[in-house]
Amino acid sequence: MTSQRFVFTVLIIFFLNTTVSAQDDVSYKTPPKDIADMLLAKPTPNVSVDDKGEWMLFTESSSYPSVEELARPELRIAGLRINPANFAPSRQVFINAVYLKNIATGKEYKITGLPSPLYAGSISWSPNDKKIALTHTTSGRVDLYAIDIATQKAVKVNKAALNTVTGSYQWYDDNTLLYRTTLKPATAAPPKPLMPKGPTVQENYGKASPRPTFQDMIRSPYDEQLFEFYTTTQLVKNINGIETKIGQPAIYIVINVSPDKKYMLTRTVKKPFSYLVPVNGFTSVISITDINGKLIKVLADLPSSETAPSGNDNVQLVRRGFDWRDDLPASITWCEPLDSGMIKKQAEYRDAVYQLNAPFSGQPEQLFKTKMRYRGTTWGDQNVAFVTEGLTGKQTVQVDRFNPVTGDLEKLIARNTTDGYSNPGFPVTHPNQYGKNVLQLTDNGNKVLFNNSTGASPKGDLPFLLSFDIHTKKTDTLWRCQEGQFETVVKILDANKLTLVTKKESEKEMPNYWLKNLRLRIADRQLTSFTNPYPQLEGVSKEKIKYKRADGVDLTGDLYLPKGYDIKRDGPLPVILWAYPAEYNSAADAAQIRGSEHKFTLLNWGSPVYYVTQGYAVLNNAEMPIVATDKDKKPNDNFVDQLKMNAEAATNKLAEMGVGDRNRMAVGGHSYGAFMTANLLAHTNLFKAGIARSGAYNRSLTPFGFQNEDRTYWQAPELYNGMSPFSYADKIKTPILLVHGEMDNNTGTYPIQSERMFNAIKGNGGTVKYLSLPYESHGYQGRENILHLLNEQYQWLEKYVKNTPKAEENKPKAF
Repeated sequence: MTSQRFVFTVLIIFFLNTTVSAQDDVSYKTPPKDIADMLLAKPTPNVSVDDKGEWMLFTESSSYPSVEELARPELRIAGLRINPANFAPSRQVFINAVYLKNIATGKEYKITGLPSPLYAGSISWSPNDKKIALTHTTSGRVDLYAIDIATQKAVKVNKAALNTVTGSYQWYDDNTLLYRTTLKPATAAPPKPLMPKGPTVQENYGKASPRPTFQDMIRSPYDEQLFEFYTTTQLVKNINGIETKIGQPAIYIVINVSPDKKYMLTRTVKKPFSYLVPVNGFTSVISITDINGKLIKVLADLPSSETAPSGNDNVQLVRRGFDWRDDLPASITWCEPLDSGMIKKQAEYRDAVYQLNAPFSGQPEQLFKTKMRYRGTTWGDQNVAFVTEGLTGKQTVQVDRFNPVTGDLEKLIARNTTDGYSNPGFPVTHPNQYGKNVLQLTDNGNKVLFNNSTGASPKGDLPFLLSFDIHTKKTDTLWRCQEGQFETVVKILDANKLTLVTKKESEKEMPNYWLKNLRLRIADRQLTSFTNPYPQLEGVSKEKIKYKRADGVDLTGDLYLPKGYDIKRDGPLPVILWAYPAEYNSAADAAQIRGSEHKFTLLNWGSPVYYVTQGYAVLNNAEMPIVATDKDKKPNDNFVDQLKMNAEAATNKLAEMGVGDRNRMAVGGHSYGAFMTANLLAHTNLFKAGIARSGAYNRSLTPFGFQNEDRTYWQAPELYNGMSPFSYADKIKTPILLVHGEMDNNTGTYPIQSERMFNAIKGNGGTVKYLSLPYESHGYQGRENILHLLNEQYQWLEKYVKNTPKAEENKPKAF
């Protein structure tokens, strides 16, 4: 008995120790102080400038909410995340401070009358720039405040609580606001029955419904009740604090007032509610009402998007793209497919755009037809509008000039969407007599300004402002960012005098706002003086490195090296390579330079740059292009091989430079970057560790397409299986840290993806750790969760990368 008791005691101790070792890391940890301090540094204020260039509005937000805040009750239905206590979206990042600055004098003004503490959102200027509106969200309701610019005083304007679940407020005119209000208190929400009426049943009778794997869908009749309760609202018009109801309660998805303020375009949801698609895909009615809510005309009774065909550029055979013409008092436009909605069907024209004028009793007039899918129109005046058409599958886009008088449609600009060098930017707009943004025409209506805030070039990003002649199609660059810095045009105050507000920065200089006049060529005037929030990064070097992969495609990455690093003294460093793959139909486009080494480094929670302070070389934004190798092939046809080439090129470059120890390299990424990471660990021996956050690893769980892949699992099963690192979990022997938010809301990246990947690697004897972050979505918010994540990543790198033996002579080979 003594020996049996001894054996029993030993077994109990063994199992207890085993249990403890599996759960001994359950409390929150923090990373090294430098990393924590950078994460929690006070964010720089956001800035908005009024159209007249008289005032700047500054808004400040807190860094990250606590996990306790994320843990508040939440409803996840119909693709929405709802706070059931206040009829508002959950997980909002609120503005906590608001103040004004007069541009002419430089004097700052505090706003009086706002609640304290402030939880503001949806800030917007009135059409005449004399007021600013914002919402204030408390635990039990949402209110609306208006700030008078002249007095810097705020007043609450609403009596009924707002419902912002499906949309916020909008300015109707300078003194009038439109918004949705609640119908009943939150306490009147339908209680969940202990005994349901019956099972949840979904049916299909022969109709294809190839929808993506959306999350947070309606799942039961009780969810339907909750959805209807929290989204049904009363539309209200508020004139100087006096509320008037408009129409009957409904589930509003769109409320769009006509330019002349006499009509409204509305989209309202009706039953049956879908269990497969989010609310934007529900059965709905498109209507025109008068400003009091009286029905004028039903434009369309739209079916659920459940029946939409799969594949890039395929659309439902219904009217779509309803919108007002911004240059006319009350003319509604929409488009209809001419090819039955199927892009593979031979057709000279794909879409036709129609117009119906007030009082909407006549027949619609066809304005023009497009040879690609219609994307939208930017209206100008009676003689010109810009029409955008394109094809996602072919990565092409085209801008046409439309003459509303003659009906002529002429091609102006055609390019690949992936060709950054040929991108002219976006046409500059300004408010017209109706307060609607239309093309900013110059030179007697002959030219349009284009603002490119990226400005991709072989020398890196150099933003520019250009003038485009709509007749000759010639361009004139009015201004371009100087080399050695990064500067963008934030706002054009006067298109004729070329008075601009820009934001300027460099590697060592924080982004700040400047007033610039291109005509007078006077010295720029600095408008803000934001300072560096990260003293920990002072002395860190940043360089955009260039290299080639085996097939000749040029690649780049942003290389960060630690403060005081000396290559002769310190030798090769441990490396963290961070990336996100992108698909290209053109190898030339894939090889273009992207980004600027002269941008100031601003950190968010997901950045790998934190670890440069801990002695790592960090290659951020390492290019991972996946290129179609033939016109008849698609990029993903050899996805894994191209990933390997990309990774080999990056690791070789770092080793050749002498800054990276090829025996101490890690790879990481988020979402599709996590998918990339797991594939690289499955198919190469280039890395000592991997970090994969919120990824999808088994593509059979996203069977109707993913990223830009529009083939289904049943059309290309070998592709899906071959691209899935889950299929090769038995090959993953390199230590991998899997991370996932337990409430991920992103299409395709269900938490089960990481759960099953962990089980697969564990079951095959791999080294793996799975971190499930409570209450987190696809992007992480909770302060304690993020600090813990940064520490987990740091410890993983320290254990499996930095502190592994240096072995330059042992060069791992891809296999």
